[in-house]
Amino acid sequence: MNSLHDLIQNNGSPHWVDFWTAIGWLGNAVFFSRFFVQWYATEKKGQVVVPAVFWILSLAGSLLMLAYAIFYDKHHVIIFAYAFTWIPYLRNLIIHYRHEKAHLACANCGTRVPPQTNFCPHCGTKLLAATSSP
Repeated sequence: MNSLHDLIQNNGSPHWVDFWTAIGWLGNAVFFSRFFVQWYATEKKGQVVVPAVFWILSLAGSLLMLAYAIFYDKHHVIIFAYAFTWIPYLRNLIIHYRHEKAHLACANCGTRVPPQTNFCPHCGTKLLAATSSP
């Protein structure tokens, strides 16, 4: 059995090809699966929805494909294709989690509601203006 060092070095070992081919296919599968997640969320809600897991899968899939392109394929076109795709995926996750953190809890029923909502969509209670914290 080859050591991890042997697997990482491009020494012509069939394990090298198997390892990076698996990374490439895994990257493709993760990246492709995000469409099913988005489709399901949209159908369930009846409007276009892009859940956080879509961006997580996008980020993971693009980074796996970038690793495959850099360490195995070594083709400049493929490397360039995935070199920057992770940036908007990461930015969208940051925006999503900041928005989630800004949600308020209804004093009456405890439902979490988006910022700048005037009434709780669950119980109809008028919501108090959010106070800014330091």
